[in-house]
Amino acid sequence: MFLDEFQNTRLPQYNFDIVGYMQEAVESPTCPHFVTGSAMSILAREIIGRGSLFGRFDGMNIEAMTGYWGTKLALKSAGYRKAEISEIMAPVIAERCGGNPFYINAVIRQAAKQNQPILNEKTLNKILAVDITSGFIWGELNDQVTKWISRINEYNITKWILYLSALDENTEEENRGRLNIERIQQELLKREGKNVSLDTIRDVLIKLSRGDLLEYLELGGWFRRVKDPILLEFLKVWGRIEVEGHNANKVQNEIVTRYSASSRRIREYKGYLAEVHMSQILLSAQSKTLSGKFFNYPDDVKIPDMFFFLRHRYRPESGKGREIDVLAAAGPEVWVCQSKWVTGRKIGIAVLKEMILQAETVKQDLDPETVYMWLFAHDGLTKQAQAFAEKHRIFWSKRQEFDELLEHLGLRKLPDL
Repeated sequence: MFLDEFQNTRLPQYNFDIVGYMQEAVESPTCPHFVTGSAMSILAREIIGRGSLFGRFDGMNIEAMTGYWGTKLALKSAGYRKAEISEIMAPVIAERCGGNPFYINAVIRQAAKQNQPILNEKTLNKILAVDITSGFIWGELNDQVTKWISRINEYNITKWILYLSALDENTEEENRGRLNIERIQQELLKREGKNVSLDTIRDVLIKLSRGDLLEYLELGGWFRRVKDPILLEFLKVWGRIEVEGHNANKVQNEIVTRYSASSRRIREYKGYLAEVHMSQILLSAQSKTLSGKFFNYPDDVKIPDMFFFLRHRYRPESGKGREIDVLAAAGPEVWVCQSKWVTGRKIGIAVLKEMILQAETVKQDLDPETVYMWLFAHDGLTKQAQAFAEKHRIFWSKRQEFDELLEHLGLRKLPDL
């Protein structure tokens, strides 16, 4: 049996639930149950994570798409909707949408609707701004947010608390990322003229977290904003229109203007495209042994069974050195990866020396047993750099070897740009 939106068996406006009656049914040896839902906090923590259904289900979260698969979706969606997007902008679209397939499709839909090719980040910013303020994203998220907060008492206060939580950016060193409840209380008094107790604000925040509109770290007793970049931006826009009462067209114009004027978040599009493929290679090759020929290395290379932490544009906590294009950590083993899509010349020793410095910084921050360094150099290395890489056990792949490795893993080769 498949049951969707299973979190509706327990809603915040009611003090009872019906999941207890489901225990006998889900224990049936002849009728397996599959339950899904959009409010993961309620589903995972309150329904199948405790109480009568605890231990009866094996849970699985649907994570964001990786940059590689998000890129493929953007290109396929563009083909289906006859929208024009460049190969180098597809991974940027996926990154800006947080790997969420709904947002990716919405952006492509808006581009097709406007008949606007996405060839640079400025155009992408404009399309995102339009869709967040008045398009498909606005319609879907507005419906989701409105339905959820209507289930909570003190409707007007709830709207304000949700809006203020989206605005709160706690930059205090010790509490970075945590919502400052006292600040929300002060803003409520200032903007709405209501002196709301901290306990009431906490209660509302907990109920909002059950709808995945913010995160509640239950054991620590603190809150933080959601990691969804589009939802966060939407809540700020929604708050200005629905909570503060600003004119929707005026807000839309301000957002489009601000987005259009914002600087590029990714400086080198080709390099980022290769980064996306590098990270997917590591994920797809988990627990595999790859031939050293792909890395210009004499021995085969064993990829860890699982990477627990993989980040693009990683900045070491120590603050030393430049950002690392791709950092993948598998417990005692860490991979430091750099992408250099440079054509017309070979990469020299300077880049390799910088990688060694980055590896040393990673050793200080993460204390791994082993650090592997891997460089994508489109046109290869100079002879001097090749000797340096061999001496310091640095993996490197030029375009041909990189494409062969992608094909070996059943992945799409780099596009010709």
